[in-house]
Amino acid sequence: MLEQREVDLITAVEHPDPHHVLGPHEEEDDLVVRVFRPDATEITVLPGDRSLPKLPMERVDPAGLFEARFPGVSYPKEGRFKYQLDVRFPDGNASVELDPYSMPPTLGDIDLHLLAEGRHWELYRVLGAHVREVDGVAGTAFAVWAPNARRVSVVGDFNHWDGRRHAMRRMGEGFWELFLPGVGEGALYKYEIKTPAGHITVKSDPLGKAMELRPATASRVTTSRYTFQDGAWMRERGQVDSRKKPMAIYEVHPGSWRRVQGEGPPYEHGTRWMTYRELADHLVEYVAELGFTHIELMPVMEHPFDGSWGYQVAGYYAPTSRYGDPDDFRYFVDRCHQKGIGVLLDWTPAHFPKDAWALGRFDGTALYEHLDPRLGEHREWNTYIFNYGRHEVRNFLVANALYWLDEFHIDGLRVDAVASMLYLDYAAQGGDWVPNRYGGRENIEAIEFIRELSNRVHERFPGAMLCAEESTAWPSVTHATYVGGLGFDFKWNMGWMHDTLDFFKHEPIHRAFHYHQLTFGLIYAFSEKFLLPLSHDEVVHLKRALLSKMPGDYWQMLANLRVLYGFMWAHPGKKLLFMGGEIGQFAEWSEKTELDWGLLSVPAHAGLKRLLTDINALYKKYPAMYELDDEHHGFRWIDCTDTMQTVISFIRYGDGAGDQMAPSGVHVVFVGNFTPVPRHQYRIGVPPAGAYLEVLNTDAAEYGGSGVGNMGRVQVEDVPCHGFPQSIVLTLPPLAVLWLVPERHA
Repeated sequence: MLEQREVDLITAVEHPDPHHVLGPHEEEDDLVVRVFRPDATEITVLPGDRSLPKLPMERVDPAGLFEARFPGVSYPKEGRFKYQLDVRFPDGNASVELDPYSMPPTLGDIDLHLLAEGRHWELYRVLGAHVREVDGVAGTAFAVWAPNARRVSVVGDFNHWDGRRHAMRRMGEGFWELFLPGVGEGALYKYEIKTPAGHITVKSDPLGKAMELRPATASRVTTSRYTFQDGAWMRERGQVDSRKKPMAIYEVHPGSWRRVQGEGPPYEHGTRWMTYRELADHLVEYVAELGFTHIELMPVMEHPFDGSWGYQVAGYYAPTSRYGDPDDFRYFVDRCHQKGIGVLLDWTPAHFPKDAWALGRFDGTALYEHLDPRLGEHREWNTYIFNYGRHEVRNFLVANALYWLDEFHIDGLRVDAVASMLYLDYAAQGGDWVPNRYGGRENIEAIEFIRELSNRVHERFPGAMLCAEESTAWPSVTHATYVGGLGFDFKWNMGWMHDTLDFFKHEPIHRAFHYHQLTFGLIYAFSEKFLLPLSHDEVVHLKRALLSKMPGDYWQMLANLRVLYGFMWAHPGKKLLFMGGEIGQFAEWSEKTELDWGLLSVPAHAGLKRLLTDINALYKKYPAMYELDDEHHGFRWIDCTDTMQTVISFIRYGDGAGDQMAPSGVHVVFVGNFTPVPRHQYRIGVPPAGAYLEVLNTDAAEYGGSGVGNMGRVQVEDVPCHGFPQSIVLTLPPLAVLWLVPERHA
């Protein structure tokens, strides 16, 4: 006989294991079926075994608990008792349904063990919503972590968002599960949670694979039908050392690269975003034409506020619905790979927004974040900080990184705001922070998380990359974890970026006094594996677009930008350029509008785009440009002391160069003139090569320059200079960089 205590828990929708009461059970040699349906007036059990009668259910509690008893019927020794429910409603409508409480659990013992340990690296295959067939029944399995909840229910458009209908069962260490027959792809859902304090909150799914378009916030059941065609790319990626390969990244905000004109929904203010599939057709072709090796997308994880650019994520496992569904995004990545372009994603494990329907205070407690605001809040950004010391939270984040690499074939992640993770006092005011257990400012739990992340990514996905946006002097960011490093593949060189942009903002007549800003970066250039970024952060918030930062008249502004690119691509380190930089956009970037494509009708701006295309082609052609980016023997100064003329010159060597002084050394010579004054008869020492070809001159007329140069070739003379027994004499164009290659290697 059912105890009244259990009846009360069911009718209050607080039973931690509703399957213990509801569904089919064998009691006193009878088979009993119980259903809790407060919205129903009558229910009849329709057994799958036709030898059993249809049996009307008795309302045993006025709150809506129904019971039917089959005398002398035993519960099947194998399988389950199969039946349907004929449910009648007060409005006269009826529905024939399968009972979810007749279904077995979809979380197995091994899954629960790994989940409890916080080491389930395929978390995304068991938590969230999964369309599947259980015991011959099609439906969706739901599972969520909410250890402090008094009750969790699945609510959605399939049950009128009624939290009494589909209460979940608690399993293991705070995981809740329910299989809903008949619920399929496209269904909208959330979790209704009763908190420890008795409050009701409704949350989107932390492991939801798709979500509604903002401002709607429901998760959406989805399943993939996409088959990738990038097998060759993926096989080769796992065999390549990314340090030894060229990497020129085109950073993109998908919603503002190019927009489509039109009226009515889904157009807003006369335009709409391109879809993932449209971007696959247009953006991928454009980037391939420019010669970039990778596309880096600003966060495409679901986020509620356009103005956050995706850096305040609410749906960590859901590609944003702004541009299409998850399979559309898979198509985009696949097309990139088929065109020989890698795909990197910005990823934000440093913080998350406080939206009431998302991760914050998920089960009524500080679950994903610290309760103490000194540890759990970024006051500067008004966001929560993940609790890296909690193994379930680390599991959530590490598995999320693996999810994008696994399910979408992403080639790497750029980890945002790493410095804010590493330091407990990051952006803290006064004493508004808590020291670690040793009294220091280092976030030990975050360091352990980052190392775990690096180990798991590189172990499971050889060739995948992790790039750190880390703005401090934290040591060994790109060193292996087994020697005490953080294990990143590359680190954004923020020091180089700040110094270089600060140098270029000065009028050329003053640059002699800031010459060190061009050369200082080579003191530490080989301490890490660096990536040189000119990112979106440098062209917003009144910082001005790259072209608008440059001094001088219109011609000099464009010439300065050409010099910047010529110098950047010559400098050791991988490259990143934010969209719009290649066309010399004047205006700051805005997520609300597309790039100023009309500029390409102006010859000087079309010339700038042509320059970037040629630079990328040469960069990929000569291994000296990239093979030894992080090794000191791949670089040699020719002259870094000509401050008064503001000229610098250096050599880049390839991996097969051997002795840098030997005639066989494979190398490229760079000379930069950072003033608008042409320099004639300018002598520099060089390795012996017979003659050098001028393979790039950023002042060439086809790029919008003045056309000053060296007629494409210079002869080596037996005149010692700069420590070399031979030298060449050059004409240095105004505000220009020259790239010179030994004629026999050109």
